[in-house]
Amino acid sequence: MKQYLELNKSFINGEWVEGLSSNSYNILNPYDDSVITTVKLATKEQTQEAFEAAQQAQKKWAKSSVEERKAVIRKALEYFKENKEAILETMVVETGSTYIKAEMEYQITLDELVEAEKMTEEIYTYREVPSPIEGKTNRIYRLPLGVISSISPFNFPLFLSMRTIAPAIALGNAVVHKPDLKTGLTGGSIIAAAFEYAGLPKGVLNVILTNSREIGDEMLTNPHAKLVSFTGSTEAGKHVGAVAGGALKRVALELGGNSPFVVLSDADVDRAVDAAIFGKYLHQGQICMIVNRFIVHKDLYDEFVQKFVERAKNLPYGDPRNRKNVIGPIIDQRQLEKALKVIEEAKAEGIPLALEGKRVGNILTPYVFVDVDNDSKLAQTEVFAPIAIMIKAETDEQAIELANETEYGLSSAIFTSDLEKGTELALEIDSGMTHVNDQTVNLQSNTPFGGTKESGLGRFGNPWIVEEFTVTKWVSVQHQYRKFPF
Repeated sequence: MKQYLELNKSFINGEWVEGLSSNSYNILNPYDDSVITTVKLATKEQTQEAFEAAQQAQKKWAKSSVEERKAVIRKALEYFKENKEAILETMVVETGSTYIKAEMEYQITLDELVEAEKMTEEIYTYREVPSPIEGKTNRIYRLPLGVISSISPFNFPLFLSMRTIAPAIALGNAVVHKPDLKTGLTGGSIIAAAFEYAGLPKGVLNVILTNSREIGDEMLTNPHAKLVSFTGSTEAGKHVGAVAGGALKRVALELGGNSPFVVLSDADVDRAVDAAIFGKYLHQGQICMIVNRFIVHKDLYDEFVQKFVERAKNLPYGDPRNRKNVIGPIIDQRQLEKALKVIEEAKAEGIPLALEGKRVGNILTPYVFVDVDNDSKLAQTEVFAPIAIMIKAETDEQAIELANETEYGLSSAIFTSDLEKGTELALEIDSGMTHVNDQTVNLQSNTPFGGTKESGLGRFGNPWIVEEFTVTKWVSVQHQYRKFPF
């Protein structure tokens, strides 16, 4: 980890540079609030410099060969493999991830690089379509889009940064990336170090360690940015969409969620509980896809709740550096206070608790609210914490209706013994992803990842991200003289 503490600088045009702002930011260990490192913030002018560097570098990178781009991706992958333990340690200490979560995030980050290598062949190739005009051929090309502005959050910072950066680079684009400062090393510096090691030309990837108070909307408004890739809250995403859309920039937005976990009347309760515990308490519930609402058929409700509570109350918690722990700290005091406010408001409304957790330092142990009304503020809030919400459904049909009664539509899950029925009902849930007999947190780089409604726009994953990060161009060639009517 020590090697990354020294990388507390921005990476602009191939150089590690200290921010020129008079303001600095302490990156804290969320478990004990100790200072990991201090970052001098990059200024708006430095951010503009990064976009200028990216614009110039992209012109040449766009003309790089498939083999050049593949070689860079492979070397970046090599870097991650050779530095696995240091990367995992940094993730655990900086993000509050347990080792279970850190290992999972590390692996899907590698998967993203493997998939990105396949994308290198997508640009400048073409397909032909027929023409009604004699002697004409039509070629449809994909070209690099240009400079991509990337903004990533604190919860899965390594993966959620890489899923934009790696495909963008593979497809001949340049990137200006701003990670959440709370996890600036994991979400930014490690990735910059990997591509520096890989020999990526200067300026193709720039990582800015700063915040919006320092640079305003520069990541959204800079004229060189052709697309803004943003992962974060729906509220912030709407601002990104409004500002970028006003400048006719493309956006790829993965926003909030209120994922339902539906337990139908014929489900295997024990298997459902196994999945439910993982899908609720991975990374302390701080995942956009995490299960937010458990919607359980009345015939299984009591048994499901009893078995879920028994498992939840025995989950080991504490310092995430202890590999036995599965519940670690909430990322910072602001998020912890938000979670505590949700709990106190629900209790004040008289919503019963089957399991009342507690605050232990910066850790919140599992809570389980029961008999929750789907229309309540609690059920309609993305809690982003280890707070489970149990809702009883009278019928299987009502369970699906309740699942859809939310402004969000990111991920969802259905448990049933009838796989054909489960697959049919999966199509009735209005979300970008539905998993039958599994939980809601699934990540795979060769599948379409994204949401509906207020959970976002666009799709990540190969080949869907190729469409987002390239320009489609029609080139026609008239091979013989064409006669015109005048």
